[in-house]
Amino acid sequence: MPYKIKLIGSAVVLTFLVVGCGESEVSQVPPAGIMSVEQRTEVLRRRIDARYESPQAHYELGRIYHASGLWRKAEDEYRIAVGFDPVLWDAEASLVRLFLDRGDEAGAKAAAAGAIDRAALSAEMLLGLAEAFEKEYFDDYALKCHSEALAIAPDSPDVYKRIGFYYLARRDSSRAEANLRRSFQLDPYQPDVAGELGRLGVIVEVPGVNIQPLQNELATQEGI
Repeated sequence: MPYKIKLIGSAVVLTFLVVGCGESEVSQVPPAGIMSVEQRTEVLRRRIDARYESPQAHYELGRIYHASGLWRKAEDEYRIAVGFDPVLWDAEASLVRLFLDRGDEAGAKAAAAGAIDRAALSAEMLLGLAEAFEKEYFDDYALKCHSEALAIAPDSPDVYKRIGFYYLARRDSSRAEANLRRSFQLDPYQPDVAGELGRLGVIVEVPGVNIQPLQNELATQEGI
């Protein structure tokens, strides 16, 4: 009987040691925000090894290679990411940026045109791609997406709203107001659009809602 008790006690100790080691290893992994490039690269490679069809991991790894000037590796990762997720527009826009960064302007134009063609299945997809282009400061390509989105959905309040917000971000009040006005005409039940129009000095009316106090408050905040 004492012999059996000793074995059980040893098993408990061994279990404790194994669990303790596991916790120690996990605690040694730093948060993503303070990882070095090497650490982040290793984490992403492990994620890909565990699940190769992970578009976000491939995209993020591509960004690291891109920033390091490893053009070919970055391109491969971006293309793999898009292959697994055809609407990962950030990867499409990053691929265009990659071509420009390595001096291939023709390749960049072809990549942008291909992405726009693939997004042309719907206005929503085009708007998603437009946002990705905006992040890379490709205003011409973003505007191309906006134009095609309007061609597909000329009476969509959301398309006009997104275009209006695009111009607001670029401090183009005239174009922002024109698009937000049109969006509001198509759908007057949009508090966010009404609020931005109020900031631009436009008085609007929401059916059944007194929006004047909100617009006055926004105007006051703008003047502070």
